[in-house]
Amino acid sequence: MPCFIFVEPSDDGWIVRGDFRDGPLMFSTGARAEQAARELAHRLADAGEPVILDIRLRNGARAGRFLFPPHVAETQAPLALRA
Repeated sequence: MPCFIFVEPSDDGWIVRGDFRDGPLMFSTGARAEQAARELAHRLADAGEPVILDIRLRNGARAGRFLFPPHVAETQAPLALRA
């Protein structure tokens, strides 16, 4: 079962939340929140977890959804697929 990570607006900026150990992460900009979410998704995929990253716009509409498959030892480049 994949791990889900969400990037969405909050009252004070942007939040990254999902199926990971740390509580929600707060950011002042959407760009920084998305960057942190992608880095987290890559780390989880490197650890063998499939990840789905769902990014929302300020109005709540979906900006993008990406699948990060579990890392395969023979592949050197990080991989993300638009879902």
